[in-house]
Order: sequence, then structure tokens, then C-alpha cells
Amino acid sequence: MLMARAPDPSKARLHPLLAGVEGAFRRTRKIGEHEFLRPYKQLLPDVIASEVCLLDALNLASEVYSALNKRGYRVMLAPPDKQMRRPEIEEREVPTKDRKYGQYSMGRIWSPYRPTLAYFGTVPIGFALTEMSERVTLRRVADKYVREDSLELKTIKPSLLIHSWTTEQDVPSGRFRLVAYSPLRGVQWTLSWQDTGKSKIKGKLPEIIKALEASVDQIQNLMAEAEAAAARRERDWEAQREKWRREEDQRRVDDALAASMKQLSEIMEIWSKATAVHRFFRDAEECVSLLEGDRQKVLSERLALAKSMIGTLDPLEHLEAWLAPEERYTSQFGKEET
Repeated sequence: MLMARAPDPSKARLHPLLAGVEGAFRRTRKIGEHEFLRPYKQLLPDVIASEVCLLDALNLASEVYSALNKRGYRVMLAPPDKQMRRPEIEEREVPTKDRKYGQYSMGRIWSPYRPTLAYFGTVPIGFALTEMSERVTLRRVADKYVREDSLELKTIKPSLLIHSWTTEQDVPSGRFRLVAYSPLRGVQWTLSWQDTGKSKIKGKLPEIIKALEASVDQIQNLMAEAEAAAARRERDWEAQREKWRREEDQRRVDDALAASMKQLSEIMEIWSKATAVHRFFRDAEECVSLLEGDRQKVLSERLALAKSMIGTLDPLEHLEAWLAPEERYTSQFGKEET
């Protein structure tokens, strides 16, 4: 008879949000020898770690989440209908002017699709746990990089080191940093704690929760300021849009006036031409009527032919087709406001 396998006690202790996520973290995009995991799945708790230290990271995250739960702050992934953002998390243990993480110093560090957070009353606080990186010297030996300070390098045959070379790179250190931040847009607030030679994050949890609780009033004030700033931006944006609408309205009014004046000017030219033509034929007919004989007949016929070529010139038809400015466009704001 087969005996049931006892559950792994370390996994049983994991916070519910972390239960079963280890496999998803290990299904990663291709990474180098000294890089953080880059899971294909992005809807995961905000935990960043190397493959070697993943279990340590998940256990530490579980300790943090459970401590928050005991104080009544349920840890969760940010709701999908809330527009919350995660800031850039500094993974370097000692930030320097340059960054040398990943192959060619251009590696990307994974980040989750949504923040991991807990509500302190009505105040959301995001949490990111990252394994920190440290600047080390790596030696290229054969087809891989080996830490210059590692025992492995000391065991390599000297003949293999003849054609090796060294480079500096930021690599996972095995130590962790916990970052608490406001996930609300416009609210700039962060606190962070990290492992040191003298203390670990796990031993600081009561202190961390106390600091978070003490920060709630400050965050609420920042939230109120952010809301007020957002309202001002909305008012300013609406005022700008209103200005643009009025400017566009005035442009269309001016265009309608210019088009109407142009059409009227053309009608006046047509009228002037029609009047001149009518005057010409009237005067010509009077002159021809004074003639006698064949000449009168010939000129009458030529005058009739000329009339037929000119056709009908009725300027009133053009005047009827003329559009006044208000017929082309009516201002949305009224004459007194344009």
C-alpha cells in the first residue's frame, strides 16, 4: 500500500498569495549566468530574485505578507480596475553612476503586471521585494563567467586562465531589499529596508510595520495634495480646451466672412461685366436702328450673332446664390463673446 507523501512544511507556511507561484517564477525567459529570473507570467507577486535565491525570496515575502495580515492589512495584487503604478525599483545594493547589469550591461529586470499592495484603512501601500545586485569582477574562462573571488576560480587549471579576461558586472547578491511605496499617481512616497551584515529584513518586521502605520497620515496628506493638483490640471486643461474651441470658432467665423466677401466681390465683377455688355448692345442697337438699307440689315444680323455668342448674362442669379457669413457658419458663442 502506497503511503501519502507528507506536505512540504516550508511550502505549507507560504502566504496564500505565494502558494504555487514557484513554478511560474522558474518558467523564465533566457537569462545569463548571473542574472535575475524573468518569468513569462507577469501577473505574479512583486518578488525579484535569482534562480538560486528564489526560495529564500519567496519565504521572506511570505514572512512580510503574513506579518501584515496579522495586523489586519491583507496583501493582494492591485485590483485590475484601479489605475495604480509601480515605480522603478532600485536593485543595486550600492547605487553608482553607471549600471552594469546583464549581458553588455543592457539586461532588463522583470517587473509584475500589477503592484502588490495592502490597504492601511483607505491608503494603499505597494510592496516590492528584490534581491539586490552587487558590483563584482567576473573572469571569462572558456565559455562562462566566473566570479574572481569564488572558490571555483581557484580550482581551475592555470592553463585555462592564460587567455581569460575580466569584466565588471552587477550580479545578484543573495541579500534583499523591501521597498514600500505609494502606487497612486502623483503621490511620491517610498520607504525601504535591506539586509545588512548586522541585520536582516525578517528581524525588522515589527519595526517596518510600525513605520508604515506611522506614515499613513503623511500619505493621506500627499494623496489630498495629489487630488487637488489633479483637479487643478483638469481645470487648466478644460480652460485650454475652451480657449482652443473659441479660437477655432473665431477662425471659422473669419473664414466665413472672408469667403462671403470674396463671393460678393466676384458677383460685383460679374454685375459690372453684365452691365457693360447690356449697355454695349443697347447702344449698338440704337446706332443700327438709325442706319438704312443693306448696311442696317448686315449689322443687325451681326449684332444678333454677337448676342447669341454672349448668351444670357443675369447677375441676379449670382446674387441669389450668394451666402452671407452667418449662412456659412454661425458662431457657437455669440457675437458678443467672440
